[in-house]
Amino acid sequence: MKRGICYLVGAGPGDPLLMTLKGRECIGRADVVVYDYLSNPEFLAWAPSGAEVVYAGKKAGDHAMRQSEINALLVARTRAGKSVVRLKGGDPFLFGRGGEEAEALAEAGCAFEVVPGVSSALAGPAYAGIPLTHRAHNTAVTIFTGHEDPTKEGSSLDLEAIAKTPGTKVMLMGIERLGPITAGLLAGGMDGSTPVALVRRATTPRQETLVGTLADIAGRAAAAEFKAPAVAVFGGVVGLRGELGWFERLPLFGKTVAITRTRAQAGGLVAELRALGADAFGMPMIRIEPAPNKREFYETVAYSHGYDWIIFTSPNGVDAFFGAFFEIYKDARDLGAARIAAIGPATASAVRAYRLQVDVQPEKFVAEEIIKALEKETCVENLKILLPRAEGAREVLADELTRRGAIVDDIPAYRTVPADAEDPGIRRFRDEGADIVTFTSSSTAENFHALNFPVRPGIVHASIGPVTSKTMKSLGMAVDVEARVHDIPGLVKAIVSSCGN
Repeated sequence: MKRGICYLVGAGPGDPLLMTLKGRECIGRADVVVYDYLSNPEFLAWAPSGAEVVYAGKKAGDHAMRQSEINALLVARTRAGKSVVRLKGGDPFLFGRGGEEAEALAEAGCAFEVVPGVSSALAGPAYAGIPLTHRAHNTAVTIFTGHEDPTKEGSSLDLEAIAKTPGTKVMLMGIERLGPITAGLLAGGMDGSTPVALVRRATTPRQETLVGTLADIAGRAAAAEFKAPAVAVFGGVVGLRGELGWFERLPLFGKTVAITRTRAQAGGLVAELRALGADAFGMPMIRIEPAPNKREFYETVAYSHGYDWIIFTSPNGVDAFFGAFFEIYKDARDLGAARIAAIGPATASAVRAYRLQVDVQPEKFVAEEIIKALEKETCVENLKILLPRAEGAREVLADELTRRGAIVDDIPAYRTVPADAEDPGIRRFRDEGADIVTFTSSSTAENFHALNFPVRPGIVHASIGPVTSKTMKSLGMAVDVEARVHDIPGLVKAIVSSCGN
């Protein structure tokens, strides 16, 4: 049996991009992942498909497992020869009870490593535009917890000493006790006019910041029903937020956007929207399946060197074609003299990923424009043209090429089918809705409509282009936003413009 090891990994403050490279690497080779309430569940997608996943979250009044049970689980799985990742919000050794878990592993003779994480004590203020240190304001930082071990006698939290300590103070896990804590700091001599900021769900698109003074912040928090998880910052540096606040000024901050593309394709759009401050999440309306007639498709691909042109209309078609091609052939030169045309930059980029050149790409990203672009290059009459596309794709391209005398083989390379209605993204949308829903193809719109979601007033429907918009309108769906340039960057730009930015 191989020797097990447990990695105590800091999961960071919430934004998945703030996970360390080493932390992601550990998750990627884990046999077991034990995660807590404050670790982003997106991290679980990085684990191997067969990994055991255990939720050990703890929040006020709701503990999935006692700490002793978590310790025992880590020891048992590590002793069994497993590679165990214990995901802990923030940093494992900063008020995360990681020290206790490390002690349990050490006492059991288990190998372990600590992978530090970005603490919300640092990231929360930074994302709220508050530098913890600034030469004009302070030269020290005090970090303390507002939530102590309930089993110990008395409190080791000396609020009077904290009040008298110069510099910025940062409190973790104390929002529920904000009143007594601020009262203790006032009683300890801290100035009631000291600026205070509370940052909730820091580094995520649902971040909220509440600002007040030591004297009134508890009342403000109660009136706003400001709940955990949150970090509190006390000190003059809070006053710099008006000048240095950056995250909450991003153009899509506070907007929730549902992405209807396939799970595999949604990542790029999700990343672009998140970079602009949106809470973007995948809600796949379709999934891609292989060609319905695999033998016919593979026979056509095997003869691809006999065509004058191969026209790709989507990245999915590119991947389906070359996936089959390189199962049959080992050398790209076996494509022969066939030239390649592609509709849209994403399709062209997919072709280039196979180290092949795109000979024709129309300026407008619709099927009709490819004919104009081809005719500038050559007369299409009597040319043999292959169209590897989705099953049930619009017939206009094949019909127009045939009308001009081309010999066209329109072959289904793949098909789109409705996604699983129980997908987590679909469940989230059904429960919570979204501010904006994006549609990148007719099939995404059709399947969205078929799911018959509850009507939520105010939702913006954003379409990638006129073909998708036409389908949406035929289904009785509103088209509130349409990209002027019919690609993902164009769709993002249209969404930003619709939000007044």
